[in-house]
Amino acid sequence: MGDSRMTHKKTSLINVQDTPVSIMNMNHEDYICITDMAKAKTDVARAADVIKNWLRNRSTLEFLGTWEMMYNPNFKVVEFDHFKKEAGLHTFVLSVSEWIEKTSAMGMYVKSGRYGGTYAQKDIAFEFGSSISPVFKLYLIKEYQRLKDEENDRLKIEWNAKRFLSKNNNIRDFASIAELTVLSNLETHNAELIKEGKSKQERFVILHGIAQYQAKVLHEAEKIKRLPVK
Repeated sequence: MGDSRMTHKKTSLINVQDTPVSIMNMNHEDYICITDMAKAKTDVARAADVIKNWLRNRSTLEFLGTWEMMYNPNFKVVEFDHFKKEAGLHTFVLSVSEWIEKTSAMGMYVKSGRYGGTYAQKDIAFEFGSSISPVFKLYLIKEYQRLKDEENDRLKIEWNAKRFLSKNNNIRDFASIAELTVLSNLETHNAELIKEGKSKQERFVILHGIAQYQAKVLHEAEKIKRLPVK
């Protein structure tokens, strides 16, 4: 069950203790696939059961309800109170889809197809990580932060590359070593493209593509350097 209010942008992948975990950006928020996370605790077929068991706990519902009341003006508090009263009973069963449908919750999302599964806003996903294991949760946060740092660095390099293409000569005052490496290569390529008679617009497109590729290569190399020596 999807939500028409959600606007998808991109999907990334991190590896948490040998478990691939998808991250989807929706409405400028990161949603982490807790179905993938559940696979670290059990097999693929039972991942949904892990989520259901977590969702039926009273403490989980209180956390989810509080998050929704803080960030979701459309959250149906009356329906939430009903679920909270039922939580903890042996007969109480609640699916993510039902939770979303009955309360208009936005902290969780169910996606079908490629990268399908149950996704939760990062704060909720970190809370779910505690049900897997405290150690898994810590590694999840670490890998997530590493992903965000790399994305921010890549955006900064691309932004600086655009400033180079716009002939801003002050760029080197705040560029990192990696950025300077890319910029130096761009200068060389730019000179060659000018010799070939390429227009400014053509050079911009070509050099922007080169900047993106080189930024990716540099960050992959940096990731390898960070790997522990065995």
